[in-house]
Amino acid sequence: MIRWHAIYTRDVDTSTIVILDFGSQYTQLIARRIREFNVFSVVLPCTASLEQVRALKPKGLILSGGPSSVYDADAPKADPAVLSMGAPVLGICYGLQFITHHLGGKVESAPAREYGHAQVTVVAETTLFRGLPQTLDVWMSHGDEAKSLPEGFHLTAKTSNAVAGIADESRRIWAVQFHPEVAHTRQGMELLKNFCIDICGAKQDWTPEHFIQSTVEKIRAQVGDGHAICGLSGGVDSSVAAVLVARAIGDRLTCIFVNNGVLRKDEFAKVQRNMREGLGLNVVAIDAGERFLTKLAGVTDPEKKRKIIGNEFIAVFDDEATKIFEAEKSAGEEVAWLVQGTLYPDVIESSSVHGPSHTIKSHHNVGGLPENMKLKLIEPLRDLFKDEVRRIGRDLGMPEEILERQPFPGPGLAVRILGEVTADRVALLQEADEIVVTEIKAAGLYRKVWQSFAVLLPVKSVGVMGDQRTYAYTCAIRAVESEDGMTADWAPLPYEVLRTISSRIVSEVRGINRVVYDITSKPPGTIEWE
Repeated sequence: MIRWHAIYTRDVDTSTIVILDFGSQYTQLIARRIREFNVFSVVLPCTASLEQVRALKPKGLILSGGPSSVYDADAPKADPAVLSMGAPVLGICYGLQFITHHLGGKVESAPAREYGHAQVTVVAETTLFRGLPQTLDVWMSHGDEAKSLPEGFHLTAKTSNAVAGIADESRRIWAVQFHPEVAHTRQGMELLKNFCIDICGAKQDWTPEHFIQSTVEKIRAQVGDGHAICGLSGGVDSSVAAVLVARAIGDRLTCIFVNNGVLRKDEFAKVQRNMREGLGLNVVAIDAGERFLTKLAGVTDPEKKRKIIGNEFIAVFDDEATKIFEAEKSAGEEVAWLVQGTLYPDVIESSSVHGPSHTIKSHHNVGGLPENMKLKLIEPLRDLFKDEVRRIGRDLGMPEEILERQPFPGPGLAVRILGEVTADRVALLQEADEIVVTEIKAAGLYRKVWQSFAVLLPVKSVGVMGDQRTYAYTCAIRAVESEDGMTADWAPLPYEVLRTISSRIVSEVRGINRVVYDITSKPPGTIEWE
């Protein structure tokens, strides 16, 4: 039997900015902004130990915003020692208040709370504001303010109501009350760049070329003479992960593509063709649709669906991996590896990376893994956002047809079928989804939206078709615009496109007689319905 356990480590081989998360909805946006100028960034919960922070050898620290007051009983707390570990520190919003409170200043509830657009006046020269105008249009989101500053700090910026910036350059600590990471703060990128490049001295070496080289070397060192299997879905993430690992270990990688019964229409055949002919990968295809649907029978809870699919996915891998390794006489104590295309947003949304924030959902790549997993886990894309994965794929020479595929959830159509997942309901959604994708592509919109798909609702309504009364399901259409999936706006699809999609679904998909359009952004909603 193959030994089972999962590991994940990251070797520090580039300049790193560590972001301590105090629960802000914008924390991941800070990480994205920093990476836009080729500096690597890592998000840790604010509760991370000093040793964990030091292990990453950060060039600088950023303390994020957060929804709490520093005086709340359950206020998120970091080890105050991070403020004196030697690396430059930038506090943002709650981060400013944390610095003020823990270094001897005073924070109070503000008489005039500031939310939304505001104007900030820079009142003192500092490296953080170098090259920025004296008046800044910013985005505020706070109810508390710094009333008195810690010893050694001076005011660097203000609004008409409150402190907007402070600094103690001798201690290499800066802080702002506004959010430079959001687009509404017009010079926010320049401010973050001043901190990361000029103050921290971080090297702008986080490039696709560097990532590919270091990742390939790391995979070779990890796998050694062992063999690996890759969970292939046909999407961008798992395809790029497979090509990366194949570059590292060659034919010692076997890709396993599982039909979990909730794939898109004709996906089982299409993916096999693309992966074998387009990428030259060694693919073993397993049709386990009935096995998955049997496990899902009667289940309506979204989290249970995800866990069932995740666990069954691994069970199928265990069965197939045993066959593969025994056939290659590699069973027993020899190390075996499972490759997955897990991305940073998957990690963020599946675990308490948000410090005190709540888990949004489990992800089959992360949260659904059983504790006794029988393969060591290797996730070469775990540090990346989706747009970064596509850049890596281009540098690997992968076809645009694969790289430009819209994201598709690991649990497949199961999280787009509200209520019980049955073979009949899967077939209905497959037909409706095929129409959505076809019409979005025909309108030239496929690459302009982040995701576009159909959702089958457990709602039936009365309709009329050809003088006949119908009582059939409702289908929701979802299309969103996003940079990385962390936040998203609903896409204003042209009326003619929506008209065509609706008309085709109602006419061609027997069992659906009503189509609605979802105009919810993320937050407050999620992109997927479950």
